[in-house]
Amino acid sequence: MLWMRHRTIPETADRSNSIPTLYVHGWGAGARSTNSMIHYAEQYNDAKKVLTATISPEGKVSFSGYWPASAKRPLIQVISVDNKYYNYKVTQKWFGNVLKKLQKDYHIKRYNTVSHSMGNLTTMYYQVTNGQNKQLPALQKQINIAGHFDGIVGIDDKPNQNLLQKNGEPKIQDSNFKYLNSHRQGYPKKQVDVLNIFGNLQDGSNSDGDVTVVSAKSLKYLLRDRYKDYQELEISGKKGQHSQLHENTRVDRAIGKFLWEK
Repeated sequence: MLWMRHRTIPETADRSNSIPTLYVHGWGAGARSTNSMIHYAEQYNDAKKVLTATISPEGKVSFSGYWPASAKRPLIQVISVDNKYYNYKVTQKWFGNVLKKLQKDYHIKRYNTVSHSMGNLTTMYYQVTNGQNKQLPALQKQINIAGHFDGIVGIDDKPNQNLLQKNGEPKIQDSNFKYLNSHRQGYPKKQVDVLNIFGNLQDGSNSDGDVTVVSAKSLKYLLRDRYKDYQELEISGKKGQHSQLHENTRVDRAIGKFLWEK
């Protein structure tokens, strides 16, 4: 009888010289919402998806895939099985579990994030909670897409209800904004480059249909005196719709340029 030999793929490896980029989806979403951004980066930015990190409803993390040492720009797709859970004090711990496992299995020291919608709140809650912890991997670049940092239309915000004051502070502040603002000192200081991408349908609502421009742009005030560099990109018209933002080649190009072009 002929026995076949299978190549054993190591579950752990030293990738401490790599800076992986983690893609984090939003409410009710999954792989589909970050697939096209990842595919674009693979096709045009010499990047490679190396792992899928799946988070169980209990917050346990499992990896699938293979991370070769040759991957210059490794991408990791983060998937939450309980994709409608929105207690950010809990989901930030789940995200932290992903980073801790990456640190344990692959010895990573640095990383980037690309977050859409609710994923932005998860990663921001994580940063204000753990951003000063030098024992954990350090955030280098943070890309926020359609982030509702100060309310969601139809829940706790209305079109054209809020405004940014002269100092950038929103006049009306929801509970998440207040929490992040009161814990902002936990965010890593002068370490992170931030790209904030948001949509404006140009239909009079000054929103992407779910998140107002004011809510999205309130991030700059939250991170005042904390970020290393901060940039904004507004996508106007139909392609600026909340869920269309992660299916937009202009967004894809901006992500690639921000992450990997010097």
